[in-house]
Amino acid sequence: MRPVAIVTGGSSGIGRAAALRLAADGYDIGVTYNSGSDRAAAVIAEAQRLGARAVAVKVDLRMPELVAPALDRLVEEFGRVDVLVNNAGINHRRDFLDLPLSEWQEVIATNLTGAFVSAQTIARRMVAQGKGGAIVNVSSILEREVLEGGSAYCSAKGGLRQLTKVMALELARHGIRVNGVAPGETATPMNFSTDVDPIEIRRPVTPLGRPGHADEIASVIAFLASDAARYVAGEMVLVDGGLALHGGPQSLQVAVGRPQSAAGPFSGSSIKHASFDGAKA
Repeated sequence: MRPVAIVTGGSSGIGRAAALRLAADGYDIGVTYNSGSDRAAAVIAEAQRLGARAVAVKVDLRMPELVAPALDRLVEEFGRVDVLVNNAGINHRRDFLDLPLSEWQEVIATNLTGAFVSAQTIARRMVAQGKGGAIVNVSSILEREVLEGGSAYCSAKGGLRQLTKVMALELARHGIRVNGVAPGETATPMNFSTDVDPIEIRRPVTPLGRPGHADEIASVIAFLASDAARYVAGEMVLVDGGLALHGGPQSLQVAVGRPQSAAGPFSGSSIKHASFDGAKA
């Protein structure tokens, strides 16, 4: 019998890539979506072409009372569940002073409360089955870094990071491993209005020089879901092409002029313009 993976927000972007990667790895696939029934149908058709049994259900994660029944229907359809990829999410970018409460609530409801309800529903099913399982929460580099206009999104993803760790601690006794991935900029519909090839996009501030591809995030999700990661619990794997390495002192160093000395940014007279203590350099 093939194992079963459920992917929330599986009709596009990282969710689509994860669903198809898991289908290729031998899982039957359940997908949830909120909009884009045509896209969801295309994912199901592709998963079936890969040999998977695949089913999609529509559910709006902003309405928590609807989430558990939808996921329960998927589990009952397959008769079991082995993996949850908690991927569904939205983003509103707006300055903190201008952010309406309604937008804050929508982002928190989808990205954090919806993820909580989804994980709790599936974890209860896994406990009842008595065979363990794996949950992979899809977060963001913004769970640990900040961005102007990102007060709601950063807060939701920061909460998801902590939720992942508490879940991992509590569910390990049931044989359920909980981990997450934190993508950096990724070439998905959330970040780009059209389909783009990340290889063609130059990002000098990212050490690897480009955005990520959804398939590259999906490969890490598949690893965390697999037995190859059977001793990994409570980790949030940053998949960002090195973008976080460019934060803080490094970004300031570049902004004011990269030092020529190989001795490093804080050595002697190599810094001519930047100082971290208010003194003139």
